[in-house]
Amino acid sequence: MGATPVETPYLSASLKSREEICEGTMAFRFEKPAGWNFKAGQAMDMTLLDPPETDSEGNTRAFSIASAPEEDTLMIATRMRDTAFKRTLKRLPIGSRVKIEGPFGGLTLHNNNAKAAVLLAGGIGITPFRSMVVRAAREKLAHRIFLFYSNRRPEDAAFLQELQELEKDNPNYKLIATMTGMQGSSRPWQGETGRVSSELLSKHLKQAASPIYYVAGPPEMVKALHETVNRCGVDDDDIRIEEFAGY
Repeated sequence: MGATPVETPYLSASLKSREEICEGTMAFRFEKPAGWNFKAGQAMDMTLLDPPETDSEGNTRAFSIASAPEEDTLMIATRMRDTAFKRTLKRLPIGSRVKIEGPFGGLTLHNNNAKAAVLLAGGIGITPFRSMVVRAAREKLAHRIFLFYSNRRPEDAAFLQELQELEKDNPNYKLIATMTGMQGSSRPWQGETGRVSSELLSKHLKQAASPIYYVAGPPEMVKALHETVNRCGVDDDDIRIEEFAGY
């Protein structure tokens, strides 16, 4: 008789906490498995184990890791669409375990700190950049970092206050948040308004030396931002992209 096949053990992590971080968006923090390392900006696959419901999209999703490598937990943040996966995730009891695989993805900060980093985020595309800028502040990286963050309203902008406060911790980092739908907001806003345009980029990037551009967000927004950057004369060799489909 042949030997009984041994199943490869998978890596799992337990849910530690969850919270709504802006309208329609929740953050979930999981324990970080011992010895599991990732780079700021990378992603992982998460699989729900024996969920009470499922649908044609399945039980696995890819998420950018919103936490920085130096932080104690693994955090993801997601728009809460009405799907079986999101409904189950929202109701998952604290302590429940999920399967994680990865990390993967190359949306990571370049090594040459003489080149500025220009991060262009639309909506939930902020997650890999939150990881990057927290890491940069904690490690006191010398990179000049310009984060352009577009949302309809402040109410929709995940991590907005934290990203604003990080400017105090890192003099090399600048946040340029812009709102496209302030007519629907009940909050005051003194920052930029309108879409990320070539005019907005040139206004704030006068001190950006040989920048590398990073673009993340929903596919249509990523396409528009990519075209905007190209119109500014930036070659695709200096542009790195991450699309967030299905959010």
